[in-house]
Amino acid sequence: MYASRLLIFIYCAFFCLSLPSFSQDSEKIDREFTLEATMLGYFAPDGAKNPTLRAKKGERIRLKIVNGELMTHDIALEKLALKSKTILEKGASATLVFVAQENDIYYCSVPGHRAAGMVGQLEVSENDVTAKVITGQIPQKNGQSLNLNFETGTLQDWTATGDAFANGLISADPSPLHEKEMRIGFDGMFFVSSGGITNAKQIGTLTSVPFTVTQPFASFKVSGGALQDTRVEIRQTGSDVVIFSITGQGRATLQPVVVDLQAYLNKEIYIKLIDNETGISQIPYIPHDKWAHLNFDDFLFHSTRPEFPNELKQSDIVILPPLDPVINAGLSGAKAAAAMTPPKGFKVSLAAAEPDVVRPICFTIDYRGRLWVVEGHTYPVPAPEGQGRDRILILEDTNGDGTLDSRKVFMDGLNLVSGIEVGMGGVWLGAAPYLLFVPADFKNDKPAGPIQKLLDGWGTQDTHETLNSLRWGPDGWLYGTHGVFTHSNVGKPGAPDSERTKINAGVWRYHPTAHTFEVFAEGTSNPWGIDFNDYGHAFITACVIPHMYHIIHNARYQRQAGKHFNPYTYDDIKTAGDHVHWIGERGPHAGNFRSGPKGGGHAHAGAMVYLGHTWPSEYRNDIFMNNINGARFNRDHPERAGSGYVVRHRDDFMAMNDTWSQWLNFKYDASGSVFAIDWYDKNQCHSSNPDVHDKTMGRIFKITHENDKWVQVDLSKASDKELVNYQLHPNEWYVRQARTLLQERGPNKKVHKALKEILTNNPDVTRKLRALWALHVTKGLTQAEMNALLNHESEYVRSWALQLMTEGKTISDETLKQFVSIAQNDNSPLVRLYLTSALLRISPAQRWEAVDALVQKTSDKGDHNMPLMLWYAVEPLAALDAKRALALAEKSVMDKHLEFMVRRVSALNTDESRSLLTNLKSRLEKEHNHQSHEVIMAIDESMKSMKK
Repeated sequence: MYASRLLIFIYCAFFCLSLPSFSQDSEKIDREFTLEATMLGYFAPDGAKNPTLRAKKGERIRLKIVNGELMTHDIALEKLALKSKTILEKGASATLVFVAQENDIYYCSVPGHRAAGMVGQLEVSENDVTAKVITGQIPQKNGQSLNLNFETGTLQDWTATGDAFANGLISADPSPLHEKEMRIGFDGMFFVSSGGITNAKQIGTLTSVPFTVTQPFASFKVSGGALQDTRVEIRQTGSDVVIFSITGQGRATLQPVVVDLQAYLNKEIYIKLIDNETGISQIPYIPHDKWAHLNFDDFLFHSTRPEFPNELKQSDIVILPPLDPVINAGLSGAKAAAAMTPPKGFKVSLAAAEPDVVRPICFTIDYRGRLWVVEGHTYPVPAPEGQGRDRILILEDTNGDGTLDSRKVFMDGLNLVSGIEVGMGGVWLGAAPYLLFVPADFKNDKPAGPIQKLLDGWGTQDTHETLNSLRWGPDGWLYGTHGVFTHSNVGKPGAPDSERTKINAGVWRYHPTAHTFEVFAEGTSNPWGIDFNDYGHAFITACVIPHMYHIIHNARYQRQAGKHFNPYTYDDIKTAGDHVHWIGERGPHAGNFRSGPKGGGHAHAGAMVYLGHTWPSEYRNDIFMNNINGARFNRDHPERAGSGYVVRHRDDFMAMNDTWSQWLNFKYDASGSVFAIDWYDKNQCHSSNPDVHDKTMGRIFKITHENDKWVQVDLSKASDKELVNYQLHPNEWYVRQARTLLQERGPNKKVHKALKEILTNNPDVTRKLRALWALHVTKGLTQAEMNALLNHESEYVRSWALQLMTEGKTISDETLKQFVSIAQNDNSPLVRLYLTSALLRISPAQRWEAVDALVQKTSDKGDHNMPLMLWYAVEPLAALDAKRALALAEKSVMDKHLEFMVRRVSALNTDESRSLLTNLKSRLEKEHNHQSHEVIMAIDESMKSMKK
């Protein structure tokens, strides 16, 4: 009865409807395809990745995509020059309707998505699309067909261990063990599952009897988890050697797999289904992995290799490893320190713990080496005005034993504090909806006056994405970061909307004496850490999206969600990192708690560029961040590349070996040692439910190297001359503290003279930069001196002169001439980057000549930053002179500039802009190259949206 089986695979069965239907415009639809769009590719309902779409010439086709994730996607046809609308939300759809004329390529036109694998073929033939018929034979033993398709309704010919397959025979679709919308798509009466979604925690194996290979090829169907411990193995009898292995790909629909058995003809093999994956989440708020199971059916032999249109291949699957082991959880402070594994020569000690410090959410170190720590008792729900419960502690090690034995309460009753910095006469607090300043009596460690509300309008929609990570920058501004799901409209109290600035992701800064606020750079996700390297270049760490960004003034970066405020941005700068800290290509969350070997996972907190003086030199300028899910202290290494950096992964500094560990930030002190605050909690993710978070614990740890020597300091007692000399100290802690004190003391001719001596004569460019920054914050440079620095021999000095001299957003005609000369002649991509950034701060009308030179620099065409930074500088010119702007874009050697300018000019929606685009299209149609074709597509698409 089961000696053979006829398999009929009709290509259209799951995702192509060939019956006539009608579109909204009442035109007949001959064939319809539906694909799920994800970063892994386009998927047909039968599981085929980037399937070949087949149609007859002349058929009217409807091609629909449904977004399978929260990500921007679309679908385009290359030769037909058609593109759907862009979709973002999961479940959103978009449709193309067209007539099949010739073979074509469909792809996602969102930058980077095609290269990531979102591309497939459209095959058009003169003949009807016909079904593919594939036949196979069920293996036999002793003249009887084996029950390898489970059609006996039993586990005959199989042996089960564990409980995963004990009740695994399923005869319904949708299966009672799977979600209702999941179609398994099995043939016959039964398939087997190791628990499905319902019982995914169960583990076990199912092993067939041995049988002889009588045909050169075999096939079977599989679906379920793309997990290392949910797999099908084909093994050789006797040796038990695995000759083939495959998993599902994280989808429910069974897909055929083909196995080449030519080398095993007339030998015995057996099948082993393995499910050793429980999918149990270690974290209470993370759901269990529903794909921790395996579905299997229909093992057949074939005389020739079968060609299934939806064949599952090993190259299609991104397999996730087993869950990371849980070594410790819920330790005491001392035991938590002992459990950590720092490199040789380092040790971790407990500096403070509950009840002396609870819920430390942010901290800073003052000019005496004391820690100012905020206890975040109000989080996650803002309290009514005046009812906050947050507190500021001042903690100090008074005798060098590594413990913070002195504890003072500076202030309490604060509300939702998420950032703190000290200096310039007081304490600066990020406490949404406010940026606050508390004048301080540092002699008595008490407030010296009432709290001042400097800015308001900071959002609280997502209270773990509020303003945070306050830090003094080298230019004397107070910097901070801000998350993507909190929407702020920032201004001085009482200011109208016209005097406010919106931010919902990025880096901001505030000047402590000019009282000016601005967004420094826009984008990323939920950054919770910013720091500067020896050259004053900023880096931030982020979550969910790739984690590492070199922050450039006026840049716009990849966003986790939402749109840039400027609608003409069109594309943004991506991560500077050459790696991520999660495993696999199924997105960041799929790798949660499985990514130890890669760094631990996508979630990060804190950022420290180590510039202390006692750790081995290999650590200097490296960026440290805490990996929250992985409980690891990640370490990345920036290397100069082009105008910026490529940031490479170094071995993790250490593992905490404790899943409750949650370091939020860390800073080095006067001794070169590092203090880290730990919001110690079994719950690793934000929740608006306050009962989810622990309310009793908190730790501060200290990392020391055997070279570290404890020191007691008070730089406020240093003379001006001593503060200047501290600009030469090998430990940046002294440099920054001294610079802030000099800034607070104000202009001083003797200070300026000494700093100019360093700037002029010190051979180390990092010392020259320190002198330049100190001169800037103390108002020690004239315009003429700044202009002279534009010709300095060091690219770092030239670039910083460009940034500092455009703080006021106006420049002289003489300076503008120098800008043009730099654009034309400077050989440094770093300088050209800073020049482009500076151009974004001055009037667009002043940019023409400089950008004309910059967009023609072929050496910058492949640069990580320059093409898009130049676009941001050029884009506003369209509104000034559309014809000139188009001509400029035609001269540009930067990818996408002309296409972007077409879109920007079309947005003007004037008769002139329509005429300009029509003329441009006529010229381009005479050229026959891919770039012209892309621009013509952009013109056609743009003119569709222009109002007539």
